[in-house]
Amino acid sequence: MKILAFSDLHLSASHAADIVAASAGADLVIGAGDFCNMRMGLDSAVAMLSGLKAPMVAVPGNGESADELRAAGFANTTVLHGDGTDIEGLRLFGLGYGVPETPFGGWSCDLSEIQAGTMLAACDHADILISHSPPKGLGDVTSRGLSVGSTAVRAAAQRVQPQLLLCGHVHDCWGFRGTLGKTQVANLGPGVSWFEVEL
Repeated sequence: MKILAFSDLHLSASHAADIVAASAGADLVIGAGDFCNMRMGLDSAVAMLSGLKAPMVAVPGNGESADELRAAGFANTTVLHGDGTDIEGLRLFGLGYGVPETPFGGWSCDLSEIQAGTMLAACDHADILISHSPPKGLGDVTSRGLSVGSTAVRAAAQRVQPQLLLCGHVHDCWGFRGTLGKTQVANLGPGVSWFEVEL
């Protein structure tokens, strides 16, 4: 399966146009959170991505809640947050929000490591794990040199060993690719990223 993935769109019209154009060559689109800014503008994100040519699976970022993302009206989209879905024989499991809690204030949708771990415990198998937050130690270093990834996400990936762990959130690591055991880890960013997954 050919997968187009992105994160942290943050209402960028130019990136949205690139994603829509590229989606003609995709079997599946994955959005790893932060479609809008500070809980505002989801309607604009829906309009920007209305031309997607493939189904999308998305998780909420810390800039939108799960309920807000589900209610936004993205066409042909499955929103995951502590749950999974099966698409053409692939098992996808998703967890949104900032993990651990961010310092950004009341608008930010965050989870503690304990909360995230409890939600991720529901994942007993996944070919693709989608998390807005990166795993601790991989694609998670800020410009100040701080490692701000999630230990719960890392533990889930090590336990489940998906083919892919797709994330975003830490802007300074957009474009990062690495491995965690058998799992390819990618901090996506808003550009077009391609992956192929074996069915």
